[in-house]
Amino acid sequence: MPRYKLTIEYDGAPFCGWQWQDDQPSVQGAMEAAVEAINGAFSEVYGSGRTDSGVHALGQIAHTDLDKDMRADKVRDALNFHLKSHPVTVLNAEKVDPEFHARFDATERRYQYRLIDRRPKLALDRGRVWRIPQKLDADLMHEAAQIWVGQHDFTTFRDTQCQAKSPIKTIDEITVLRAGAEIHVHLRARSFLHKQVRSFVGTLVEVGRGAWRVKDVKTALDKKHRTACGPVSPPDGLYLMSVHYDDI
Repeated sequence: MPRYKLTIEYDGAPFCGWQWQDDQPSVQGAMEAAVEAINGAFSEVYGSGRTDSGVHALGQIAHTDLDKDMRADKVRDALNFHLKSHPVTVLNAEKVDPEFHARFDATERRYQYRLIDRRPKLALDRGRVWRIPQKLDADLMHEAAQIWVGQHDFTTFRDTQCQAKSPIKTIDEITVLRAGAEIHVHLRARSFLHKQVRSFVGTLVEVGRGAWRVKDVKTALDKKHRTACGPVSPPDGLYLMSVHYDDI
């Protein structure tokens, strides 16, 4: 029974998130229906992470097993044929070791959050970038973000429903920079807590617009209590960019 590693991009807007749910459309559900169509039997599709409702992906990684041995490019094309009605595309498929696991073997995940600080509403990128109707200080936001780099107890910046066993995570890198008319927040870590990135970005916007000082971010972190967090940003501007593995 061959195992296939899949690289997937999707628009998260129509979905309840990656994870399958009984009464709502999910990316996992769309993928599993496509896999069943080419496999002739159900096979679970395991993702590298459970992106929330409305969160997009340019490089989600998943794996699944097939009952039949197919060329990897044929798997990709067949899945895309059955995904035509969904904003989901399999960019690449490759055979991997049967022990490979998309979630548990991942060593790094990279996210990007897109912001635009302009007063006029969005005509083309609605649902794909968070519009802030006032100018933000991107340099100050970057300075504040460095407080989170390294290993910390991130209780303040994780959702109360987070199922992770520990609030302690190591953030390898956060950068905030201007990219034309937009501000991009890039984040890199082995893993993140539930809504941690959106909690970070919402807090950084408070810094950027002058409502918080940089030292207030450190104070919030040290409080280790969810009520100390800034507003949580919407999912619109969040993208899972890539997932990395050792020795693959």
